[in-house]
Parts: sequence; C-alpha cells; structure tokens
Amino acid sequence: MDLGKQIELWNENEQYSQIIHAIEALEENQLTPELISELAKAYNNAADSNDQASFEKAIALLKTVEEPLGKDHNWNFRMAYAYYYLDQEGPALNYFERALEARPGDEDTLAFIEDCRRRLALPRFEKPFRTRVQESWRLFESEEQVLRVRMRNRIESEEIISQTTRLLHPAFSEIAFEMGCNQDHYDLILTPEGDRVRLIALDYYQKQMPESLKKHWNVMVGRQPAPKAALRIAGQEISADEVQVWITEHREKSVSLAVSCPALAGLMAENENQVWWILSILIDQTLGEIAAMAVIDEVKLVSQPQSDAGMTLAELPEALRGLGLDLNRDPARVLNSYTAYRMEPGEERLEQVRGDVTVGSTCCPVLIQQYLQGMTQAVDDLHKEGIAAGFFYYPIDGFQGEDRAKAILDFRDELEAEISEKAGTDAVTWLGGASGIHCGYLDFIAWDLKAVLDAAVAVFETSPVAWAAFQTFRTNVGGILLKSDEE
Repeated sequence: MDLGKQIELWNENEQYSQIIHAIEALEENQLTPELISELAKAYNNAADSNDQASFEKAIALLKTVEEPLGKDHNWNFRMAYAYYYLDQEGPALNYFERALEARPGDEDTLAFIEDCRRRLALPRFEKPFRTRVQESWRLFESEEQVLRVRMRNRIESEEIISQTTRLLHPAFSEIAFEMGCNQDHYDLILTPEGDRVRLIALDYYQKQMPESLKKHWNVMVGRQPAPKAALRIAGQEISADEVQVWITEHREKSVSLAVSCPALAGLMAENENQVWWILSILIDQTLGEIAAMAVIDEVKLVSQPQSDAGMTLAELPEALRGLGLDLNRDPARVLNSYTAYRMEPGEERLEQVRGDVTVGSTCCPVLIQQYLQGMTQAVDDLHKEGIAAGFFYYPIDGFQGEDRAKAILDFRDELEAEISEKAGTDAVTWLGGASGIHCGYLDFIAWDLKAVLDAAVAVFETSPVAWAAFQTFRTNVGGILLKSDEE
C-alpha cells in the first residue's frame, strides 16, 4: 500500500505511533515537507494533554518546513494545536487565525479560536507561576547536593547544565543561566538577557528561594561584572580591551553608546546580529547586567571608529562613575524605577479600554507600549510560564472635590494593599497605574491569577466604585467584569 494511503488508514484508526515509526524509519532523502508535517500531526495526536515533549517535538518539526508549507491550512492548524496544548494560547491564536485564512469557515478552527480568546481573556492556568516556582525550588532542594558535588569536582559540565536546566524547568520553559563555585560556595546566576519583563519574573523566583539553600548557594539575577571581561567565540577570544566605546549622549541617569570592535570586522560583514550578541554580553560582563540595563539606553554598532579616540570597554565603568552614574547591581533599582507618561485621548479612542488615559506611571513600560501598539510578545512570554499581566479598571466619576487627584491615587494604593493582603504578597507584583477621563487603572503581574482575582472581587465588592473589571494586556480580547452596578 502507498505510504500516503497507509497514513490515512492509521489516522482513521488512531494508530499514531505506527505513523511515527514508519516516517522516522525513512531515509532523509525520502522525507518530503508533507511527510514531516504528517509526522508532526502524529506527535500531536499521540500526546496526552500533559505530554509537553511531544507537542514541542511537533513544533520543532513543523518549523523545519515553514518555508514551503507556512501558508497551508494544515501546517498552521498543527502549529496552533501544539501551542494550544502547551498552554500557550497567544501563539496558538495567531496560527489558528492564519489557518482560518487558508480555509475560511472551517468549524474546528473557529471553535479553537473562540476558546483561545476566552482563555486569553481569563487565563486559568493548570499551574500558576507561584505553584511552578514552589515545585522548582522543592526539586532543587532534593538534588542540590549532587549538583554541588559535580560542580566541586569540575567535571561532567554537560550533566551540570542538563541537571540545572531540569531543576529550573518546572518554573521556566526557557531560561538562561551561568554557574560557578568558590570553595564551598556555589553561584547560580539567572540572566534576563536585557528583558525587563523577564527580570521581574527572575527576581520573583530568586526571592522565593528557601532558606535551607542559602547555606551553600548564592542565587543572583543578572550577569555579574568580571575583572577582565572576555568572551571566546569559535576559538577567538575577544576582550573588553579590544572594544572601542563612545558615549554619544549623556542624560541625568543614563547614556547612549556607540561601540566598535576591529577584531570582529569580518564577522560584522557576515552576521551583524552575532556581533551584537557578543558585544552585549561583553558590556554585561564589564558593567554587570543590571547596571547595564539601568544606565544604558541605546547601543549602536559602528563598523568604523569615530573621529575621536573614545575609550575601551574596560575603561567604561570608571568613565560612567565619573559622570555620576550609579552602577549598583541590585535588580530593585530597575524594578522600582518608574516612568511617567502622558496621553491625549482622541474621540475615536474614548470607547476603547485605556483609550481615555491621560496620565500614568509604570515600572514596566514595554507592557504599556506593546498594548497600545496591539502587540502581544511580552504578555505571551509571561503567559506560557503561568503568569498573567493585566490591569483592573473602574469608574472614577465618583471622586470629586479639590483633592480629587489625591483621592484617586489614595484609592489605588488602598486597592493594592487590600488585594495583596487577601491574595498573599507572593501572588502579585504591582506595576503602576493610570488615570483617565472616565476610569482609573491599576496594573499588575499575577503570579497566581485566581488568587488575585478572588481577592479583587472581595475588595471591590465593598469599595465605593459602581463597577470594576479585569483585562490582560491584550487589545484583541475583552475584559472580565468583577463587580457590576446592575441589580
């Protein structure tokens, strides 16, 4: 029987393992894009809802044939299906919508789209991040002695990385880290890679570290500065002394830089992104990652040296201190740094949620920026870890008088305090808020959304506002009413 016909028969009889074995037994030159897509479908169908590895395998297979099949209904549906069962409804929705474009009116696709939007509007994670973090630290406690032995003996480096990844995996689907040891002291450095949203999650994780581990382990967030920063790439070592730096703009608390590395000139012409990655890591190693995030607004790569000599990257820390900049490496300096913003609502936006905002402040500008631009990358990255980024909103027309602005801010502060008390301080991190023509807004990241929403319902129920609602930082899903003024 023709293999295609046989695959159809196996699918009809739900014999998905037969499909997997048959396709994987083929020689590489026999594998067509269509067969690889069928193999991904089989992995999707063979998996149960908790089989994360099979769904990840399906995605990896499908990505290899995106170029020939990326506009095909089946390819997009299979990608969406895998993301859906990985509890990543954001990417799933995107692929389901693309699948619908390829096959308008498809009932299965429409049903999944409706369910994705419902789940995104009110995420109900099987395991919220708070639970995932607890599980990760319990696993770390149970295996850390073995990990210390391996690190102390300075062997089995692949096993050390593999074990540590596995210990962190209950909390993070993907994570970057570095490790080191000095006598009986062991370092685990969690790196946000310059991402403030990821920094918030890593800081939360670090703060939940059990006391029992602190005897031997020092868990830090952000790459630490090295005395002589250097990076080895493909047998070539690049040091901070070989990188030229120019301060192109100096503000009160930050600078912009231009950087050049003659030793990477050849690579710059071939792969500018890799040069960017190399120099970014060297900057982190020289200043410390948190300090770099705090004081550097922009880094521009230049292929040719500037007119003046500038300085080496190794000399940059002293130069920044000379400008009065703080190179403190405490994550709190970034996380507690608030950006104020003003907006001018137009008539066409007043009916939109947050469309009436006039002033606000936030310690996580990227969430506000992406929401206003209709982007979802940051909120999707959090969602896949069981984290919800969203906001409460409620009417403020009841606040009147000369001290109206103060009363609105005081009410927001009271909401924070009361919801935190009821949900638990480890359930939520507050990001700031905003005031609009009609509504007030309180922004947060929920490490346990159910606990936060349950607490919010109880708090709003006794509050003076007529109604209140919750929405994630998405423009393509609706809000969820927490309190209604209707009888």
